[in-house]
Amino acid sequence: MDGTKPVMESTAEENQEEREESKGCFECCIKCLGGVPYASLVATILCFSGVALFCGCGHVALTGTLTMLENHFSRITTDHATLTIVIQTMQYIIYGIASFFFVYGIILLAEGFYTTSAVKKELQSQFKTTVCGRCITATFVFLTYILGLAFLGIFGFSSIPVFLFYNMWTTCAALKSPMANITDPDSICVDVRQYGIIPWNATPGKACGSTLGDICSTSEFYLSFHLYIVACAGAGATLIALIHYLMILSANWAYLRSSCNQNEYQDIKTKDDDVEEGGSKEGLNSSYS
Repeated sequence: MDGTKPVMESTAEENQEEREESKGCFECCIKCLGGVPYASLVATILCFSGVALFCGCGHVALTGTLTMLENHFSRITTDHATLTIVIQTMQYIIYGIASFFFVYGIILLAEGFYTTSAVKKELQSQFKTTVCGRCITATFVFLTYILGLAFLGIFGFSSIPVFLFYNMWTTCAALKSPMANITDPDSICVDVRQYGIIPWNATPGKACGSTLGDICSTSEFYLSFHLYIVACAGAGATLIALIHYLMILSANWAYLRSSCNQNEYQDIKTKDDDVEEGGSKEGLNSSYS
């Protein structure tokens, strides 16, 4: 019996140590999860998803559009040389947008981590925020606002090819519909030149009747149409993410500013209390003397 008692005591001590260790790990996990800026994390995921959809689908859709125009609407290379340069330039811009927003999203997420921990430690009076930190947050607010306006224009611009392809798709659907009762199918045409995509001297420049139906049945048209829709949706998602970022940054800046004013008030109040306490002590000393 005497031999089993030390064994039982050591087992109880080991169990207690394991419980304390697990409790410490649990508290550490809760503390780490409490420091995660979930709003910034959601905005970053939405921004990355939107930019990926816009850049990836937009790049492939532009390539398919150029191939369709070369095969069916402008067979002479010199007629669409300017359009080729414009599409290649837009594809390079897409590369730049993807790279920039990848870096910018990570920076804003890191700023969210910094601001979240700074506000919590500020409330706990562990340290005070600096003017530089508040200026950085204000700079991100301004830059995000400018990017939001820019992507609002990009979102509107990305809806233009969706509109053009939709018009072409509805024309093809009317051409193939048995309810249309069309006597002369060759009279139904789509003239791409009227949109200013290719010059008026481009040949053939338009497609009519069965030729138009064949174009709508090609993989380039079908794929480009749906990719433009997805790219437009990606631009909209990115715009929503930027608005979300703007609200987060504005709230963080307001929190930091209000906590700074509160700390300044506390410092002034502490100095006044010290002055009053010192004055009262001097009054007491003079009365005793």
